[in-house]
Amino acid sequence: MVPPVPINDRLAALTAYPFARLTALLDGTPPGAAPVAMSVGEPQHAAPPLLAESLAATAPLWHRYPPVAGSEDFRAATAGWLERRYGLPAGSVDRDTGPVPLSGTREGLFMAALLAVPPRKAGQVPAVCLPNPFYAAYEGAAVMAGAEPVFLETGAETGFLPDLDALSPALLERIALFYLCSPTNPQGGIADIAYLRRLIGMARRHGFVLAVDECYAEIYDREAPPGALQAAAGMDGGAVDNLLVFHSLSKRSNAAGLRSGFVAGDPRLLAGFARLRGYAAAGMPLPIQAASAALWRDDAHVAAIRDRYRGKIDLAEAALADTAGFRRPAGGFFLWLDLGPEGDGEATALALWREAGIRVLPGAYLTRPGDDGINRGRCFIRVALVHDEPVLALALPKLAAFLTTDTSARAYAAVGV
Repeated sequence: MVPPVPINDRLAALTAYPFARLTALLDGTPPGAAPVAMSVGEPQHAAPPLLAESLAATAPLWHRYPPVAGSEDFRAATAGWLERRYGLPAGSVDRDTGPVPLSGTREGLFMAALLAVPPRKAGQVPAVCLPNPFYAAYEGAAVMAGAEPVFLETGAETGFLPDLDALSPALLERIALFYLCSPTNPQGGIADIAYLRRLIGMARRHGFVLAVDECYAEIYDREAPPGALQAAAGMDGGAVDNLLVFHSLSKRSNAAGLRSGFVAGDPRLLAGFARLRGYAAAGMPLPIQAASAALWRDDAHVAAIRDRYRGKIDLAEAALADTAGFRRPAGGFFLWLDLGPEGDGEATALALWREAGIRVLPGAYLTRPGDDGINRGRCFIRVALVHDEPVLALALPKLAAFLTTDTSARAYAAVGV
């Protein structure tokens, strides 16, 4: 008998990726109208012309292996943007150690756990804290690094952020890594400066890495979200110890297919990050680094994109304001719609697809049960406002009609999921 092929058994601890679960849920059910995918946060309008122009101008560089730590131009552009966006002193972001380019921030967020999680912390299995709901990469990173993922509830009562007062002394001693997303995905909550400074202080006192996912930082409604580097600038002489921040062009510049982001922060951690990435990932191609640098230097296209998302949220508010559970997000472009205590996001997603051709993501696919065994995402759906305005002007009233009639109640009885 041929012995079985050995596979890392930690993989068995991972649930199916949210979008794979959604595909399985809807498989075999035809859409009730022309399909509209509002499940994935993939911008559907065009990237700035600057992107294609820069790629064409740097085409002769495709034959060269790129430096893993990034070109001087990339580091200068991203460091300059951080200083400009967050009001940091000119030259305060070290161009020698970073920012380090990433082929999409998912890569970096996952590698953060490989960098930060030791075999033991305080003599125990290390803990990785993550918000609940969460980006799936956080959980996957924690599990594959051999840590225990600790899911921290993030409801309206805490501003959609983890309740720092609820962290026990025993947990704090074994935290190796703490993921924070601001603006939050999917609720659109924003961590203020005081919250960020408190969490940075906790990371330093208890010796863990704080990884702040700021990928939606440029998509906001009224107030520009503060950043973790901005918070750190007012602490301890501006030190960035224990801190990593992650940014992306996917949402900021409608450039999801470019797979371009970066990580900045603590120089000691960035040195380890660059070393790890040298083993685990290919460097970002030089034409993509050049195009990325051009996009990070240009703020005009970002303001235009942000205005479009504000208009989309206006459309959503006009259609859904009278719908139970609607709340205008402060940041990002998702709606996190509460279906009520008896609601079922999975049944609603299937019924919406079957009756209206609208594809949304069940909230339970982004959450885990709390200590009481209750999955608080079960009664939510996530809706991504990524389509052009004419598409949304047709889809959002359909969604509102579905949610404000007894259609959804009939769906729960008929679907049986």
